[in-house]
Amino acid sequence: MNKRIHYYSRLTTPADKALIAPDHVVPGPEECYVYSPLGSAYKLQSYTEGYGKNTSLVTIFMIWNTMMGTSILSIPWGIKQAGFTTGMCVIILMGLLTLYCCYRVVKSRTMMSSLDTTTWEYPDVCRHYFGSFGQWSSLLFSLVSLIGAMIVYWVLMSNFLFNTGKFIFNFIHHINDTDTILSTNNSNPVICPSAGSGGHPDNSSMIFYANDTGAQQFEKWWDKSRTVPFYLVGLLLPLLNFKSPSFFSKFNILGTVSVLYLIFLVTFKAVRLGFHLEFHWFIPTEFFVPEIRFQFPQLTGVLTLAFFIHNCIITLLKNNKKQENNVRDLCIAYMLVTLTYLYIGVLVFASFPSPPLSKDCIEQNFLDNFPSSDTLSFIARIFLLFQMMTVYPLLGYLARVQLLGHIFGDIYPSIFHVLILNLIIVGAGVIMACFYPNIGGIIRYSGAACGLAFVFIYPSLIYIISLHQEERLTWPKLVFHVFIIILGVANLIVQFFM
Repeated sequence: MNKRIHYYSRLTTPADKALIAPDHVVPGPEECYVYSPLGSAYKLQSYTEGYGKNTSLVTIFMIWNTMMGTSILSIPWGIKQAGFTTGMCVIILMGLLTLYCCYRVVKSRTMMSSLDTTTWEYPDVCRHYFGSFGQWSSLLFSLVSLIGAMIVYWVLMSNFLFNTGKFIFNFIHHINDTDTILSTNNSNPVICPSAGSGGHPDNSSMIFYANDTGAQQFEKWWDKSRTVPFYLVGLLLPLLNFKSPSFFSKFNILGTVSVLYLIFLVTFKAVRLGFHLEFHWFIPTEFFVPEIRFQFPQLTGVLTLAFFIHNCIITLLKNNKKQENNVRDLCIAYMLVTLTYLYIGVLVFASFPSPPLSKDCIEQNFLDNFPSSDTLSFIARIFLLFQMMTVYPLLGYLARVQLLGHIFGDIYPSIFHVLILNLIIVGAGVIMACFYPNIGGIIRYSGAACGLAFVFIYPSLIYIISLHQEERLTWPKLVFHVFIIILGVANLIVQFFM
């Protein structure tokens, strides 16, 4: 469909409106989705009422809602890896850097004054400057972000399903699962799953029963890494084969509800637990990490994906009622996203009870620091599980559209092609959930990879080329944008050494 639209647009000069793609070749609103990795994928509204119909407030909320994703669960872990003070500074600096690069994406269309770019998306800009290489490389990095997001979703869905079943089983049998785990003993228990396992989360249920045969059977058949990831296959694989995922787009409000509930949960826990902070700049102590740690690039990898909206920001801003406010609204949205990440990260880190637990116990998914028997955490896991189960088919649909659409010219060439693609994607999720269930690691690797192209290289390189063509390129601008590209490359390389 995309190729047909571009075919119509190239039959005449860009300034000629006579051959604008007619309505019958333009996908209907139920087939158009906006996607941000690890964030939400939601249906675009129809444009039949006229160009630009959303107020600035709605536009800002759409950007915030699209950017808010499951990476928020890893922000406290990232702050722990970087150190409290360093972590806060890195979040602010990465927010400013990704905002500037996103600003360059928004302005990239206006750099070509001789062409009509009102209908262009960012891949069109990349194709204009880099030809087929820009088209296929943008496809590759987009698929990296999509499949990386689907793998993280599978790991998290396995986690949430496991803990949900464990909560129900323990509630029915009156079992306290904090007795065998290093934890606090107050009315708001916090656990340290990594204790005694070499710093890595234990993928089993971490409960041992001496004589209870029923409990032993439950442990055998309800294991986080050996059984639960496979149970999801029977539920989600059939959903991925639907020709249209429009049904699942109706549940996207759950993404906003989940984030708001997480904010409530973190606030409530912080009030009950209080703050536990000590400041040691370089030397760690038994219960506290130093303020400056050399693992801070792990946080930059997570944040690259947490602030990633560059591949769909033009689409979101096209529907803004006042186009002159696009930059202002983008800045406000990024500020709100940054404040949300800071709020969640700082409260979880500061309220983590040290002593008796070390700050190093903060997990890559901070919900893992609350026992399965915690009711509020159980509700959060239920919200997130259901939300991810509705978004996951949308992400699979987008991966199918991008890959099969480019290769075969048809997003549904046959059930065989679609099934093979979905089996590969689901298989990758199952393998990672079984052998590498570390969402922080998956997020930072995929974030650094897709961010290298869409956040750092393409926006800066397009700006340098356009200024050079207009003979307006200066040395300060060249050095600054080359420095941004070097930061992106370094961000990717350093992830493999941390």
